[in-house]
Amino acid sequence: MQRTHGSYSDGRRPDSVHFGDAENDAQRRDFTINGLFYDPLSDQVIDYVGGVDDLKAGLLRTIGNPVERFAEDKLRMLRAVRFATTMALQIDHTTLEAVVHHASEICVVSGERIGAEMRRVVTSPNLVQGLRHLQSCGLDQHVFPELRSLDWKALDQINQQYPQRDFARSLAAMVSSLSEAKATPERFVERWKLSNLEVRMADAALKHWRTLSNARVRPWSEVQPVLMGRDIETIIWLADARVSVEQLEPSGVERARQALAWPPHELNPEPFLTGDDLRQLGVSPGPQLGQWLTRIRKAQLDGELKSREEAEKVLAQWRANP
Repeated sequence: MQRTHGSYSDGRRPDSVHFGDAENDAQRRDFTINGLFYDPLSDQVIDYVGGVDDLKAGLLRTIGNPVERFAEDKLRMLRAVRFATTMALQIDHTTLEAVVHHASEICVVSGERIGAEMRRVVTSPNLVQGLRHLQSCGLDQHVFPELRSLDWKALDQINQQYPQRDFARSLAAMVSSLSEAKATPERFVERWKLSNLEVRMADAALKHWRTLSNARVRPWSEVQPVLMGRDIETIIWLADARVSVEQLEPSGVERARQALAWPPHELNPEPFLTGDDLRQLGVSPGPQLGQWLTRIRKAQLDGELKSREEAEKVLAQWRANP
C-alpha cells in the first residue's frame, strides 16, 4: 500500500494523508527521478513518470504540472537546484520557468530547511554550477542576495583545486570571493540557520588568512597566535586557496605549515611572565597589567626578550616610567 497526500494549504506540509497504489504515489512526488520504484523480486525498475528517460537525458523535471508541485511544497524549488547541482542535471525549461515565477514564495520555508539544501549545494564539487542554477532560478535574491557580487572565476579556481570541502571551508571560500563589503558568515546565520561552530570557523579563516599568507614578513607575535587558534586548519586551508587564486608569494603559507610541525615548546613556549607573576611583583590588577603582559609576550615571541630576567628588568623600567 502506497501513501498519497492531500492539498498543501501552507505550502510546506500536506493537510491529509491517504493510501493508494504505487502509480498514484509516484504521481504525487516532486521530480521524475524521484518517482522510480524497484521490484527486488523481478530485479526491475518500475517507472510510471518517465524518470529513467530523464536520467538518461540528464534532465530534472517535475512530475506533472510544476506550478502544482511547487505549490504543494515551496522547498521543492530549492530542491530542484540541489538535485541539478549534485547530480549534474539540467533543469527542464517548463520546470525552470515555474521556479522563476514563484521564487519569492521560498520565503515561507524555514531557515533550517533552506540551510539543509544549501549545505548540499555549497559542499558539492559542482558548487559553481549550483550557484549558477540558483541565480538562473531567481532564488538567489531570497536565499543568497550577495551572490550578485561574486567573483565567479576566483571561486571556480578554488572549487577546482579543492573539490572536496566541508561546509565551513566552502562558506569561507564563497564569502572571500564576494566583493560586497558587508558580506560575512554572520549574514547567513538566520537565513540558513547556521551553527555557531560553522560561523566561527569560517569567520576565523576570513579574518586571518592574510596573516598566514604574509608569515615570512609579519612579526612572529602576529603569526604565532593564529597558528595556535583552534580553527587553524580552516584558516590555513583558505590561505592556501587564496594565495593560489591571487597568485601571491606562497612562502608565507609554507612557513606557517613548517611552524605547525615544530615541537610544542618551540611553537608555543612558556611565557616568561604570567598574570600571577606580575601580581606577585606588585602590579595591581587592572588594564595596565593586561597591557604589560601583552607587550612582554609580544617581545618574547619576536625575540626581543631572551629570558625571564630580561622581562622582569623591562617591567621594572615600565613601572618606574609609566
